[in-house]
Amino acid sequence: MNITFLGATKTVTGSNFLVEGAGKKFLVDCGLFQGQAADELENEAEFQFNTDEIDFMLLTHAHIDHSGRIPKLYKDGYRNKIYATKATCDLCAIMLPDSGHIQEMEAEWKNRKRQRKGEKIKEPIYDVQTALMSLELFEPVNYDQLIEIDDDIHVRFNDAGHMLGSAIIEIWIKEDGVNKKIVFTGDLGNNDIPLLSEPTMIEDADFLVMESTYGDRHHMRNDNKAELFVDIVSETIRNGGTVVIPSFAVGRTQEILYELNNLKEQRNDKEFLRKYEILMHTPVYVDSPLAISATEVFKENMELFDEETQKLIKSGDNPLEFPGLRFTRTAEESKELNEDDEASIIISASGMCEVGRIKHHLKHNIWNPRNTILFVGYQAPGTLGRKIVDGAKTVKIFGEEIAVNARVEYIEGYSGHADQEGLLNFVYSFIKKPQHIFLVHGEPEGQKVLKQKIIENTNLPVTIPSYGEKYDLNETIKMVDKIEKNHDKKYLRLQVLDRMQTLKEELENMELIVKEDLQAEDSNDAEIEKLNERIKELEQQIVRIVEA
Repeated sequence: MNITFLGATKTVTGSNFLVEGAGKKFLVDCGLFQGQAADELENEAEFQFNTDEIDFMLLTHAHIDHSGRIPKLYKDGYRNKIYATKATCDLCAIMLPDSGHIQEMEAEWKNRKRQRKGEKIKEPIYDVQTALMSLELFEPVNYDQLIEIDDDIHVRFNDAGHMLGSAIIEIWIKEDGVNKKIVFTGDLGNNDIPLLSEPTMIEDADFLVMESTYGDRHHMRNDNKAELFVDIVSETIRNGGTVVIPSFAVGRTQEILYELNNLKEQRNDKEFLRKYEILMHTPVYVDSPLAISATEVFKENMELFDEETQKLIKSGDNPLEFPGLRFTRTAEESKELNEDDEASIIISASGMCEVGRIKHHLKHNIWNPRNTILFVGYQAPGTLGRKIVDGAKTVKIFGEEIAVNARVEYIEGYSGHADQEGLLNFVYSFIKKPQHIFLVHGEPEGQKVLKQKIIENTNLPVTIPSYGEKYDLNETIKMVDKIEKNHDKKYLRLQVLDRMQTLKEELENMELIVKEDLQAEDSNDAEIEKLNERIKELEQQIVRIVEA
């Protein structure tokens, strides 16, 4: 048995793993790469396997970084089954066509630029119709159901607590009379995510492929999170501002709606209730057609909610509905939100601010100091959301440079991912510990920290695989091959362009900071002289690079 890592390696996108065992080849996840241009080029590249040889696929959950290349797989000729939970199938039925629409729109926009340059136009990675056709391959399964692929391969999906329908997948493979078990966590949830049950603890495994998104961080406690949320929102509303929440359409939006509905139960003191009243008298707009459709899917799969939520539903309190909640379906309704001076809360996708209506809301709100941009989810490197969170003074939206004057806040506790403590507890929970652990779906620094923690506390061997590495899963774990990307030269060119763009943005930010320093009343000549010398050095370095 062996596994080849073809995505989510030292990055948080593009989840894709090829497993070979018992005479079969199968995939776990097939997600889009998102973020930097060099990553997104991977979406256009050919798969590093022959689709005709793939016998089946297992999908951990519906998020696009795990499912988004399934239509491309279909386009390339794949016609075998894709096993996923019913809720994941339901969500993919709205998310994959939505992704196909985005691919079409992006291709159209890029092709207009290509035509002006006299370049050949390109097809989208896939279109809406291909996405719809790929849905025919989905085979819905239930949690805890043992699925017999054949006599030698069995599979079970367990609740991962990350989003509706998300799964930890156990796979038993029998080769040469020997049974081996590999576990894929997909994305692991927190123990306190609204609506969802806690992640299932797995008793045993020979090999564990585990996510590591927050491998070096700890989330805020749930009660602190609610208080901070109310403080931020009420202060902004009191100042006559708008709170813009970039949110993942599926999962995070529904959790926020639950929190808003449930806040009144959190605290009993007068000050908190006063702030809560401000919030409850403020219109809350969910401005994302995908989020609206996903909310309907959530309502249709309420049997998957945790016990607390089930009790709420039985009492007649729908956690996804409350006074003041409004859904904007059309583009016209969305535009009207930015023409209205009324203080409001706007929840809009995408969560990393890369595509969708959120970019319009940022353009109209991020320049105004009365407003707040409130992030409630992970922001991948290279995304617009990450730049804002990291403190950019200006951002480019639809080609226009816009000042970031709005208040920017990030409540990390809303993340759908387990933090370091949650990840370690998942490892500790194994009665029979894994023979080997592979860390995927994380940034390199966080992965290194988590690896060290696991080794220190369990003495288990841990590997952080790189793209294309193939490992034999035997008594001795070893890398037996590495697939080299056939488009590395393109990658290198894109990396140069990415770095040039980053340098340009950093210089623009530096210019703003220097202007502020020069205008400050307490600046002195000695400090300005030092600054002048450092800028001279930077200027000389740039000249040397250009002349080299």
